[in-house]
Amino acid sequence: MNDNREVAIIGAGIAGSSLAKALADRGWDTVLFDRKPFPRHKVCGEFLSPESQLMLQLLGLDGPVASLQPSRIHRTRLVLGGGDAIEIPLPGTALGVSRYLLDSALLSAAIDAGVHVQAATAVTSVCPNESGYTIETKQGDVRNAYHVRAVIAAWGANGRAGLSSAQRQRPNSEADPTYIGVKSHFSGIDMEPVVELYFFEGGYVGVSPIEGGLVNVAALLERKSFRNNEKTIAGWIDAARRRNAKLDRRLANAVPVPGTQAAVAPVDLSRKPLAWGSLPHVGDAALMIPPLCGDGMSMALRSALLCAPLADRYLSGKISLARWQHEYVRSIRREFHGPMQWGRLLHSLLGMPMAPRLLLGAVRLVPGLAYELMKATRLKPIDS
Repeated sequence: MNDNREVAIIGAGIAGSSLAKALADRGWDTVLFDRKPFPRHKVCGEFLSPESQLMLQLLGLDGPVASLQPSRIHRTRLVLGGGDAIEIPLPGTALGVSRYLLDSALLSAAIDAGVHVQAATAVTSVCPNESGYTIETKQGDVRNAYHVRAVIAAWGANGRAGLSSAQRQRPNSEADPTYIGVKSHFSGIDMEPVVELYFFEGGYVGVSPIEGGLVNVAALLERKSFRNNEKTIAGWIDAARRRNAKLDRRLANAVPVPGTQAAVAPVDLSRKPLAWGSLPHVGDAALMIPPLCGDGMSMALRSALLCAPLADRYLSGKISLARWQHEYVRSIRREFHGPMQWGRLLHSLLGMPMAPRLLLGAVRLVPGLAYELMKATRLKPIDS
């Protein structure tokens, strides 16, 4: 079957679904592909920072997200390996909501806007032609071809679409460690309105309240530090909790929620940003967010907001493809360079043996330092 559309987006995560909705809202005939079915659980901190609230409003997604009844979060607590804690107030209210519900809500909003969604559909190739692109797909035993004017990659950090630009950069030495990400929901944890980050040798664990009184526990673990542990999600989380006494006590009465476990590997924090390969990239396809960079969900929303008006101008014939590329790459660098640099610096420092204690001493000597450091890792207000 051959199908003609105006724009295609590959990947129906936060960036892909919100961008698809934004383009459909502008009147473009949009098709959205994802190789897996929905709903599903994903490895994520499941934390929407205060910066995301205006972005959700601009995308017309604040109502669908509010309907999920997310937890409300007012501060961050950093718990170092020795047990010392740093309390940091947030510059507004953050939301805790699972990707299982959030991704489904964003996908439904895209469908309501008129997006043609093809889930459980693998994109096998994307080939340029004289009028745009031909996309070949496979859904079960059925193969289709789509002819579109523009294609946008939202296929995540480990995406594949038959394109050389989809290949991840891999670390080339032991000096560039890769990580594994795991997550599980738990009941039985009495949480304050706070997101907690527990640090230890070889990684960190985030503990954050989400909807329905549940708590999301997400870990980023250095693979070589955990290579001798049980290779299951429960095993990795148990091994992590044993490395921080306060985390172990926090999870003492935790009961895992069946079916909520997920893992992803490798997580390569050294991967360089790629806003544009042979196609424009949004979300994790564009850049890997350091764990101390606010939250990846708000950055996915920001990349969609940056891409949508440029895609609209290109499809309207107001700018060339080269101009779209130039302006989009420049905007990604402008918006993300500072937060990513600070996030990577703090991630490296907190992984050094003595640095956390030195940081704690500096925070105690200089009131407000922790808040300023956190602010440096965040996106600037969208109207600034």
